[in-house]
This record gives sequence, C-alpha cells and structure tokens, in this order.
Amino acid sequence: MTERSDAVEAAVRALRLRDRSAAEIDERLQARGVEPDERREVLGTLERVGYLDDVRYAEMRAATLAARGAGDALILDDLERRGLAAETIAAAIELLEPERERAELIVLARGATATTARYLASRGFDEDVVAAAVARGGEGPVD
Repeated sequence: MTERSDAVEAAVRALRLRDRSAAEIDERLQARGVEPDERREVLGTLERVGYLDDVRYAEMRAATLAARGAGDALILDDLERRGLAAETIAAAIELLEPERERAELIVLARGATATTARYLASRGFDEDVVAAAVARGGEGPVD
C-alpha cells in the first residue's frame, strides 16, 4: 500500500465516524506526517468523490446546533473552530430559522424568567434578542 492510499484510508476512516470539515481532515493527515502536497491531493480527491463538502457540513452542523438550542454566536464559534471559511459559515447561518424566532420558542417552552434569559445568553444568543424574547413573555414567535 502506498503512502497516498494510507492517507486516503485514514481520511475515509475519520469520515466514517462523522462528517468533518476539510480543515479537520487536513489536521489529522498532518498529525500522521502526511506531506502538504499529498494532503492537498487527498483532500481534492475526497471533495471530487463527494466524501468531503464543507458547505454541506456547515449547513448540517449549523442546523443540528440550532435544533439543540444554540444561538448564532455559539454556532459561529463552533464552525470557526472546525476551520470553515467565514463565507461558508455566514451562508449556513443565513439558512437557519432567524435567531429571534428560535429564542422566542425557547422562552415559550421555558418561561419568560431571568433563568431563561441567562440560559439563552449562555447558548450564544445575542443580548438584544434575549431581551426582546423575554419581554414578549413567551407569547410565541411573531409572524
């Protein structure tokens, strides 16, 4: 087996566990001592065959985090840590239900309390969004 096929196998093995960004796969390959030219070649191959797609990954990860009650700041931080490009992150967040509506649904479920406000703030919701959602008092999202 060649070094390149070993590198491809290592990358595919990592992707079997869960989706990852190209930057995460690149880091793994670098840690295994794979040379930069070979890493670029492996990443290109994985992208061409559809195993690696940062746009798809960003959209799926952002949707998962939003469904778990994360605000835009937490989602942004998570995707940045995974090495995704700023424009990819912005596009993924743009596809989500607006942060204000997500916050209002959480307030509706948990109540318009200071505890809920702290919870939302800790989950990366903008402070103005939190204040507005709590002020509405759990009336539900505005149409």
